[in-house]
Amino acid sequence: MRFEGKGVLVTGASKGIGRAVARRFATDGARVVVHYGGDRPAAEETLAAIGGEAAGHAVAQADLRDPDAVERLCTGAVDHLGRLDVLVNNAGVYRLAPVLEVDYAAWREHLDEMVTTNLLGPAWAAHCAARHMAANGGGRIVNVSSRGAFRGEPDAPGYGAAKAGLNALGQSLAVALAPHIVAVLTIAPGFVETAMVRPHLQGEAGDAIRAQSPFNRVATVDEVADAVAFLASDAAGWASGTILDFNGASYLRT
Repeated sequence: MRFEGKGVLVTGASKGIGRAVARRFATDGARVVVHYGGDRPAAEETLAAIGGEAAGHAVAQADLRDPDAVERLCTGAVDHLGRLDVLVNNAGVYRLAPVLEVDYAAWREHLDEMVTTNLLGPAWAAHCAARHMAANGGGRIVNVSSRGAFRGEPDAPGYGAAKAGLNALGQSLAVALAPHIVAVLTIAPGFVETAMVRPHLQGEAGDAIRAQSPFNRVATVDEVADAVAFLASDAAGWASGTILDFNGASYLRT
């Protein structure tokens, strides 16, 4: 298996894309630290699904809005795994805040939450992981972004801005860390069928969402997990700096 003996930290792994990513790495032989923010029962479900502590996996809680907590998360992952070969910055949050429908206080709160959780948290984690990887022969950092970074998010502008920042951060880090054999890659999905999205896929609204892609469907979490695993593999090292559009041709950029 291509990740045999590797140590992997997946943020936001209690459910959805993160759970599928954790499952994929475990299936491929890695030992995985399953990060969660507040839903420990869901994180424990992920842990059980990938083989539990007996297989060398673990769960770890951290508020990614707290830089000290992020540092403890990464240090704890290294201590548990003995090494950290892959960081998947998957955790994120999406909130609506149409600019002319919220007051100034709500606008500030929206921007603060979106940027702190979706950009600064991953940046702090990348710093901690990169220092360990650079000192231990290299590694991979995979950031989970969004097509909204390119297409725009008119009802959640802070989300789109933060994900655009994450794209730029990943490319900057790819250049800075290449001499240390640390590759940094980004995946930008469109709609993915998660428990959070599933209610929006019902009825006419769901039909409209699926129709955005010429395949007339949305991605599955396992498809995203497969792509993340590829980006984290040795086969994709030369693609460092890449932002992979993963939206079923629902949005094309030049």
